[in-house]
Amino acid sequence: MMLVKIASRNILRNARRSLMTMSAIAVGATALVLFGEFVANMTTGLQTQTVRRSGHLSVFRTGYFNFGAGNPAAYGIGDYRSVIRLINEDRLLKPLVNVVTPTVTLFGIAGNFDIDASKTFLGFGVVPSDRDRMRQWDEYGVFRNLVLEDSGLRDDDETRGVVGVGLARILGLCASLKLADCPPRPQTAESPSLKSSARAGALQELAQRDRDTNPSLSNGGAPRLDLLAGTAGGAPNVLSLYVSRAEPQGVKELDDNFVAMHFALAQQLLYGRGERKALGIVLQLHRTEDMPTARARLVTLFTERGLDLEVRDFTELQPFYKQVIGLFGAIFSFIAVIMGVIVLFTVVNTMSMSVMERTSEIGTARAMGVRRRGIRRQFLIEGWMLGAIGATVGLILASVIAFLINRSGFMWTPPSQAAAVPLRVLTSGVGPLNLGVWLGLVVMATLAALLPANRAARLAVVDALRHV
Repeated sequence: MMLVKIASRNILRNARRSLMTMSAIAVGATALVLFGEFVANMTTGLQTQTVRRSGHLSVFRTGYFNFGAGNPAAYGIGDYRSVIRLINEDRLLKPLVNVVTPTVTLFGIAGNFDIDASKTFLGFGVVPSDRDRMRQWDEYGVFRNLVLEDSGLRDDDETRGVVGVGLARILGLCASLKLADCPPRPQTAESPSLKSSARAGALQELAQRDRDTNPSLSNGGAPRLDLLAGTAGGAPNVLSLYVSRAEPQGVKELDDNFVAMHFALAQQLLYGRGERKALGIVLQLHRTEDMPTARARLVTLFTERGLDLEVRDFTELQPFYKQVIGLFGAIFSFIAVIMGVIVLFTVVNTMSMSVMERTSEIGTARAMGVRRRGIRRQFLIEGWMLGAIGATVGLILASVIAFLINRSGFMWTPPSQAAAVPLRVLTSGVGPLNLGVWLGLVVMATLAALLPANRAARLAVVDALRHV
């Protein structure tokens, strides 16, 4: 206790220098905490967006993940309803699962023959009500103040669909969908048009045949697209899709190709009159932390039943997620190293100056019987106190600034997201971050004081006493 009192008096002896040292430590703590909270908010927001879109876990036929893109129809899950029932009725999985839904992914050509335009598309067949429930998932409360727009899909209307804004622009749907910032298609020089080709004529004929055989189809004023895809048997298949709305996808490549449609329509387009299958079964859990448990249980279930199925989580299906997390982790580590070096040199300089000014005192203390380890301990306690006070002030300052940021109303657009969201830093559940920053800076300040402390402890008593 006496050493703490002596260290406090020595810190106050040169208050200006001590204040500058503690200020540098406080600024470092503030920067690390604020950036760490920003990264935490960024991580939870990106995770929420990913889980809303693709769930936590996906079940596929074995081999689909590696080879299914070349021939998706060959990897369909035939009795997918039984698999869904198996998952829903399992006593271990039932309390963990929020949504279990089948999906179909397919490729093809989307045509708008009213303006002679076509474009390849990437289609996603979903169950509309399940998709709506998945879009409400918000475990971390990231989007609790944002109102979800209408999904544009209905369980009772298989003909409705949603396209990306880029695809709507390319196919000339800007005016009919009343899209802002969507320029009209330019007039191009004459070239072999889609309508004039024999292939396009066949496509139009198939599309007209589909409409003739389905007189109940009604667009309700919505623009129509004709979707062409190859069935599992290799035959061309064309169905009409009425676009209810366009959604920006955040990534241009996806935005220019995205089509979301009713699960039954996607099945009909991909399998024709053959057996209707699902290409995947998506599981969205209540909590992300249950993902390893749920995955292990699924693997056990499929092994026991002899089902040729594999399980993948969203980090495998969305490599961009891991890349973003790794990027921000590397940036945080880089900033932490820089702040650590600043604290190190600042404390070393402060304590070195203190040793020079107190050389005579050190000699007197040594002459009175204080051992070298006592001198060393005294300077280490001073460094520890500088670090503790500076880091504590930094945490308090970070809390105030975080409160102001969260109330500022600033907007920004995160990676892979199309719509702007409020700029926030995560202030809940960041106790380990605050503790880690505090301990790291205190330890760094204490270690920085070790070099001057050793120098003070090694001073010869006679030389120290006659030092002027």
